[in-house]
Amino acid sequence: MKVVLSTIGRFHSFELGYELARTGHLHTLFTGRPRFKTRNEKLDDRFVRSFPWIETPRLALLRGGISEGALARELEYRGKRSFDAFVARAMPSADVFCGLSGSALRSGLAAKQKGMAYVADRGSSHIRFQDRILREEYALQNVQFRGIDPRIIDLEEREYDLADAITVPSTFAARTFLDLGIPPQKVHVVPYGVDLDRFSQKAKPSAAHFDILFAGLASIQKGIPYLVDAFVRLRHPRKRLTFAGRVSRDVRSLLDKKLKGLSVRFAGSLSHQALAKVMSESHVMVLPSVQEGLALVQAQALACGCPVIATTNTGAADIFTDGREGFILPIRDSGEITRALEALARDEALRLRMSEEGLRTAARMRGWDAYGRAMTGLFTEVATR
Repeated sequence: MKVVLSTIGRFHSFELGYELARTGHLHTLFTGRPRFKTRNEKLDDRFVRSFPWIETPRLALLRGGISEGALARELEYRGKRSFDAFVARAMPSADVFCGLSGSALRSGLAAKQKGMAYVADRGSSHIRFQDRILREEYALQNVQFRGIDPRIIDLEEREYDLADAITVPSTFAARTFLDLGIPPQKVHVVPYGVDLDRFSQKAKPSAAHFDILFAGLASIQKGIPYLVDAFVRLRHPRKRLTFAGRVSRDVRSLLDKKLKGLSVRFAGSLSHQALAKVMSESHVMVLPSVQEGLALVQAQALACGCPVIATTNTGAADIFTDGREGFILPIRDSGEITRALEALARDEALRLRMSEEGLRTAARMRGWDAYGRAMTGLFTEVATR
């Protein structure tokens, strides 16, 4: 069996590509990343075909802080359509095509016309659920938001209809598909793997402070307003908050206003090695997202001995158990986050117990090889229907 993959960015597709190549199942991986970037991957470059002509300048604009507005919106749409068209034109003959959702409609159709099975790989919740909850959240935070481009929503939903199977990384994400009428037999939960070679306990937290970590893109979607409120309300004389990752423009003024005078560090984007050290030195990591598919930083933190406070909409329940390695809370509840932080801050025995449970849970976690085997099993199933 031979599989063709497409991913306009990097995401988890290169890990999947490497596992498929290692077992002899990969035909080609199409990507919107430039070749000088793909050559740094474990995946042999001879499997990779690149179409970077729109996605690369779009990402350059994002790094420059231009993430909103008509130009950024149009570039995203044009980038996805042009990449999809390129993959459709270059589609080889194989058994299965697996395309990251949002840029695989024409290529999925081209694959089916060649007699291939088509799997839509969605790394998040159903796009209509995502659009609805983000519209609600931005309105709650009184921040302007145009919503997800309706053209992209249309593309994704047509992909869902066309696909022989849809893969999602968590039961939370799967539930949003079922709630919106997608047949249960079409939706498959395949959790991502974790690279435990890169994430392990490197140090211990200092007793001189109570260190709280957020890892990822600080944004409205990630629930940053609730983390900020919880941190402000936390009564602890030596509390510190670290942001590891970029800060989105939609929360910068909020952070400047509410965290002024408090002990806060913006570490920026970190290497895996540096992030593992920060996770190991933190007493707890908080991920208060209102929606996402499966946040891998949760598993990475547990592997570093750092308990996790997360919401039900992060895929946390597929990684750890509420009350054992950390806490799984409802979305939009800063009061519950504060109470969980207070419990860990005042009860060192509880924090140590959760840290040890997290290390044990991480040691049992599936690696990317297990993810590759699960996806290969699904590909074999859909190819033989």
